[in-house]
Amino acid sequence: MTGPTLSPLLTPVLPRSIALAGPTASGKTAAAFAIAHHLAPRRPVEIISVDSALVYRGMDIGTAKPTRAELASVPHHLIDIRDPLQAYSAADFVHDAERLMAEITARGHLPLLVGGTMLYFKALFEGLDAMPKADAATRAALEAEAAQLGWPAMHAQLAMVDPVTAARLEPADAQRIQRALEVYRVSGQPLSDFHTARDTAAEAERTRNVTLISLEPDERAWLHARIAQRFDAMLADGLINEVRHLRARGDLNPELPSMRCVGYRQAWTLLDEADVPTAAQKAVFRDQGIFATRQLAKRQLTWLRSMPRRHLVAADAPDALSQVLGLVDAALEST
Repeated sequence: MTGPTLSPLLTPVLPRSIALAGPTASGKTAAAFAIAHHLAPRRPVEIISVDSALVYRGMDIGTAKPTRAELASVPHHLIDIRDPLQAYSAADFVHDAERLMAEITARGHLPLLVGGTMLYFKALFEGLDAMPKADAATRAALEAEAAQLGWPAMHAQLAMVDPVTAARLEPADAQRIQRALEVYRVSGQPLSDFHTARDTAAEAERTRNVTLISLEPDERAWLHARIAQRFDAMLADGLINEVRHLRARGDLNPELPSMRCVGYRQAWTLLDEADVPTAAQKAVFRDQGIFATRQLAKRQLTWLRSMPRRHLVAADAPDALSQVLGLVDAALEST
């Protein structure tokens, strides 16, 4: 068994920085700009996006990408750096984030990592385990099987060869079930065998200069209402047309990581049914998109709860922003 592809000690100690995480629609963007403007008189901030969807060009509405004015007001990184046809992995993110953190620090500025792609945070803080590369033929075969049998049946297959991984995945989690089965078929080993034990001491040393703030609502209903409001705003801004234009390129397909993003996948399916959907079809799409976003938020919260070093702020508290700014001030005063 080989060791991690990316050691947690690739950079022994990450530079002084603030990391702001949270589920989708929890207010991370507003909090990030509040931090940047709060610190501007003392220390300029540069934002590093920790978001697997914001890397893609031409995907603005469904990703809730910051506006041009917002991007111009504070320097941003890792936004619009890939075409939707291209892949961008957690390993790519770690490489880019470490380089950017060093460059930003060298300028005398403060790196502010903001986003909800928890795998990226985990990879940056802990490192990544060595795994087989994606295999297009195996993936296509799994897609064909799933189309015939359904993903719950594929989940049952996974439980037979990798019960550890199957136990932590929902039967409908198609993307992760597919990857776990792909790893097993390509390597003959379960995905769980590739996960090395965490070196908590090394992780603590590597991240000792990183203050992780997590926006997590006390009331799930508050988050659900914000998710629905934001999805409705995306629809009003033209999400369906955005996906229609992406489809019109002719070189994209719904199995690409970019098109699997929440909202885009559901819109692609909608446009498969009708290029000009009826009001009833749009209503079903809206419900599916909101449900998928809720499920994403649930997974994000589960990831966050596995990060005990985080500073928790109730996103729905009236003084949430004040709490965030207080934590930032305390972190910088301690150095």
